[in-house]
Amino acid sequence: MRIMLLLALTVALAAPIAAFADPTAPTPASTATQTCKQEQANISATLFAQTYAGSGPAASAFGKCVSSHQKSAQDQVANAAQSCKTQQADPSFAAGHGGKTFDQYYGSNNSKGKGADSNALGKCVSQAVSQSVSAQAKADAGAAKTCKAARASDAAAFALKWGKGKNAFGKCVASTAKSK
Repeated sequence: MRIMLLLALTVALAAPIAAFADPTAPTPASTATQTCKQEQANISATLFAQTYAGSGPAASAFGKCVSSHQKSAQDQVANAAQSCKTQQADPSFAAGHGGKTFDQYYGSNNSKGKGADSNALGKCVSQAVSQSVSAQAKADAGAAKTCKAARASDAAAFALKWGKGKNAFGKCVASTAKSK
């Protein structure tokens, strides 16, 4: 009897987790990678390397960029998922979206024979994360340009504020991006 109860409890707890694991939704790893790709496109290779590799090899910059964005990517995905679930549960969603239901607004992909709402949540999350990634990449690129200008205009003041170490430029970019 205890085994059956334990098994039932395990299945009950696993079901919401399995339902949340939408294969179309972005992962923190893919989100961090996308942020870094957009940053790379927004700034020069030299500036990108200075931001993430410091005085290390430029080839390590992309990996360090992805690592530095991992936590924020986790937060972006979690926040997007929560926001989309809130929208999905909102009984007045259609009133603010041209009379369309959540599933109609975000669309669905029934190519695998699943229900009509099988992909709407994933598309909502993907869209929200994509917007967040773009904003993050723009903020980081703008911060890198700001720090480059600050360092060029007064190297002594820059060194006093951010230090002289190999990661001084990265510290400046991280701090400046957070403030934007």
